[in-house]
Amino acid sequence: MDIETIAKKLNLEVRSASDRLKNNVTGGYTGDLLSDVMANSHEGDIWITRQVHQNIVAVATLKEHAGIILVNSCEPARDTLEKANQEKIPIMVSSLPAFELTGAIYNLLGKKD
Repeated sequence: MDIETIAKKLNLEVRSASDRLKNNVTGGYTGDLLSDVMANSHEGDIWITRQVHQNIVAVATLKEHAGIILVNSCEPARDTLEKANQEKIPIMVSSLPAFELTGAIYNLLGKKD
């Protein structure tokens, strides 16, 4: 499933790299500790976090994430958006808390048991 489909179904607000919404999402990872995300997330994941600083873009680029979703209506810092546009990493914002958003994306990706 691509980011654009997820964004539409979950009412996500796109903040950067809107030309990359066709990126394919193959899984997801929820976490705020950057070292944990680097160690345990995978290429193609959509990363769910409340972190807003530009280091999230560095991690997403390193891990080749499909994109980043900020929860609880958190807004990315200006330098984060600039870096995300340079690196072509979509950042979206959701009003949902991490728990609810993670479950919704899990269900959309068809990972239900």
